[in-house]
Amino acid sequence: MWRWAGRPLLGTGPERRWAVIALAWCVVVVVALGVLFAHHRRADGFDRLIDEPIVSWLGPHHTLLGWMEYPGTQVPAVVVSLALALACLLGRRLNGAILAITAVFIATRIDDWLLKPLFDRTYLGALVYPSGHTSSVVAITATYALLFVIPPQQARTRPLRLAGLAVLLGITVITVLGVIGLRWHYLTDTIGGAAVAIGTVCALALALDWAAVRLTPARAAGRGSPGPG
Repeated sequence: MWRWAGRPLLGTGPERRWAVIALAWCVVVVVALGVLFAHHRRADGFDRLIDEPIVSWLGPHHTLLGWMEYPGTQVPAVVVSLALALACLLGRRLNGAILAITAVFIATRIDDWLLKPLFDRTYLGALVYPSGHTSSVVAITATYALLFVIPPQQARTRPLRLAGLAVLLGITVITVLGVIGLRWHYLTDTIGGAAVAIGTVCALALALDWAAVRLTPARAAGRGSPGPG
């Protein structure tokens, strides 16, 4: 039997409250940066301060930059998302599988279909806020952390799970440096993209836990009702 409601994604402790707080802050960050940089066509002083050394350092290494930005593209995002979903299905966690499959897609669609046209910030003529590459890798990292790091988890596998999180965090940093070095995004685009991703994962987890609570009594009532005469 699938453990849909038996193990909430956000646990039974303070995790749910922290998810709500994180979601609220992510909305604030995305909207505040979007309003601040709406319709901008060039970097502000903060972005220039951070971005120019990165572009100078990495800009000549085009092949390396191509590898650095690659984790934020569609193919690795789909592969890793499916791997996380498969791990959840093997553990009979249907809610976790749904989160793993949908998180990247929803976060990047929010970027591309809503926020980029809305705020209309451009870099070399392309819409850039928020960064979809960053949203993709951060959504995967946040999903992994929620599913495999937040308690309850088996103590004996904790070092391995933390190592996996460290690898994903490292890949996230590399991807951010890559898109800045390629002059595809400003640093603040990547901050906005990360906020979109974390907020999306928190919102999905809250929604799936809410759905589990709503569905469980209905299923129990259905099992207890008499059959047709």
